[in-house]
Parts: sequence; structure tokens; C-alpha cells
Amino acid sequence: MTSEIRARFRVDRRDFTLAVDLTLPGSGVTALFGPSGSGKTTCLRAMAGLERAADGLFAIGDTVWQDEGGRHFVPTHRRAVGMVFQEASLFPHLSVRGNMEFGQKRVSTATAGFALPDVADMLGIAHLLARMPDQLSGGERQRVAIARALLAAPRILLLDEPLSGLDLARKREVLPYLERLHRQLAIPVIYVSHAHDEVARLADHIVLLDHGSAVASGPLNAVLGRIDLPGAFADDAGVVIETVVAEHEEDELTRLEFPGGHIHVSRRDEPVGAPLRCRILARDVSLALVPQTQVSILNCVGARVVDLAATGTPGHVMVRLDVAGNPLLARITKRSAQRLGISPGLALCAQIKSVALLG
Repeated sequence: MTSEIRARFRVDRRDFTLAVDLTLPGSGVTALFGPSGSGKTTCLRAMAGLERAADGLFAIGDTVWQDEGGRHFVPTHRRAVGMVFQEASLFPHLSVRGNMEFGQKRVSTATAGFALPDVADMLGIAHLLARMPDQLSGGERQRVAIARALLAAPRILLLDEPLSGLDLARKREVLPYLERLHRQLAIPVIYVSHAHDEVARLADHIVLLDHGSAVASGPLNAVLGRIDLPGAFADDAGVVIETVVAEHEEDELTRLEFPGGHIHVSRRDEPVGAPLRCRILARDVSLALVPQTQVSILNCVGARVVDLAATGTPGHVMVRLDVAGNPLLARITKRSAQRLGISPGLALCAQIKSVALLG
């Protein structure tokens, strides 16, 4: 496993300052998340060496690429970094194979980490090797760009909103391949996005940026489950639950289990025992003091109130719940909170109206 990543940057511009000091995991996917103008891309460019921060430090384990205190700076072309931007930027005069082979040219035989056929298979582009870039869809071009970056044997893969230029159909085409990279890559991935669904589906760790500062950084659910970050997720506030397919039932439903209980969803194709990541939005959770039987909501889990806080919506509060160690959020009205006596420590039932399956 790659050692942890240290990233400390200060980039001053006339109307904006990026000032972050981060310690990130050396494996899995870390999402840099936040609204436009929050500093996500500037931070990523500083990691790549494309922005030289006046007070900068960037290191992966013992490999130091920038340490301004020690007057040390490794230029981008000498860093083992794979980078993919919003635009695939393929060489138009080279075939898919030619573009991929270009990535390999930067790597000596001794340091090569991936074979071209393996990467082509991982990203589902083996049948496209002879095509030219203008014969590819937007999603296919992005997959080729990622393949080219991987074949350069990077220590870290930096993805700058790689899906933002794609329509919904093309995003759905590419996301399963990004999930496959998530499962199979040993190197860390830094993923810039402002899309809640992408972050929920792909990330293990999240850094929330706002006006150039990191206002939160930690494991995905530790950040998603916070209620002291008003406006960060707005109507999309919610958590991610890791479940396992437990049973395919006769009435076209599938039962998913997790440490806090079980939830039912429309029948899935995955076999029993397969893992599934689910997203549950706060607006889709209602609360009851006792289990309800005369309602249409199937999913009800036992929970305990951890805390509650005001939201940006007048008359509403956000309630943070604990479900056997898993965080869950519920957005309810202040009137309901008062009527139910919602306070920390209260045991109740969380009714889940809708579950979004990720992947």
C-alpha cells in the first residue's frame, strides 16, 4: 500500500487564495469536492506541479515532489503523475493504440506497471484499438485518456472532472469503468468533482473545499454525515451505506443487509453475497417513535439520535442518527422535531422512503 499523501499549498491570486494543509490516504479514491470557484482544480494542478505554490509541500510517502522550505521542486514532466482533464485531449493523428502507446514511451521497462492489453480490457476499449479519436464517443475518448495516463506508470492518478463534459448517457457508460479502477488500482486517485452522485459512488475519502479552504476532510461517511456544514450539500445531503445482497424475494424485491439491519429495493441482478453501495438522502428519511405498520414505507431501521441542527431551509432541522455505527441523516420540520421530542440519545425508528443504488 502506498504511504500517505501530504499536500500543503498556498496559491495567491488577485481575487482568490488557495490555502490547504492535507494528509490524505495513500490508496483508494479521494474526492476534492465543492462548488465552482472553491479551489478544486487549483489544488489538483498544484499536486501535478502545474501551479507552483509559494509555500508548498507535496509528497507521497518518502517521495517528495515539492518542498519550498527546502527549496525543492520537481517539474511536472519529471513527476510520475497520471492526469486526465475534462477534455480527453487525445492526439488526433494517432489511433487509440497509438495514444495508449504514447503513455508507455515515458516509462522505462524497469518501472512499467501496466500492460497495454490489461489496461484496454480493464477500461473496455480493447475493441477500439484501431479507431481514430474522431470515431469515438465522448465516453470512449475519456476512457482512452485514462488508459494513456495509467500506461505512464504513475504513482498517483489525478482526474479533473472527467465526466463534466459528458451527457447523462455517456456518464453512465464511464462510471462502471471508474468503479472498476477503484477496485483494481493500487495507486491513489484524486478525483475532482462538484457532482454529489459521482462522489457518493466512487470516493473513499472526501475533502470539502470552500473559498480556497478545506472545511472538512475525512472518510466519505464521516464527512457526508456531518450536520455542522450548512449549505455544503443542501438538498443532496445524505449518506452512503455499504450493503450486501442477502436474498432475492418472490415479489420482485431484493433484500440488502448491513450492520444496522436490512433494506428492500427493486429486484437486482447481482448474486447473493455481492456488495452494493447505496445512497440515502436526508429528505427521504422520516422518523417515528415506534415501528409503523399502517404505512407504505417498507424500510425501517432502529436508530439513535446523535445531534440536530438548523438547515438552510426555514422551519426545518437536520437530524444525525446512528444506526449500529452507520451514520444516517433525516431532514424534518422543526414542528415534527418538537412534537416527537427529538433530542440526543433518543431511540426511534428511521423510515427510509427511497434508496439510490450506486452501481
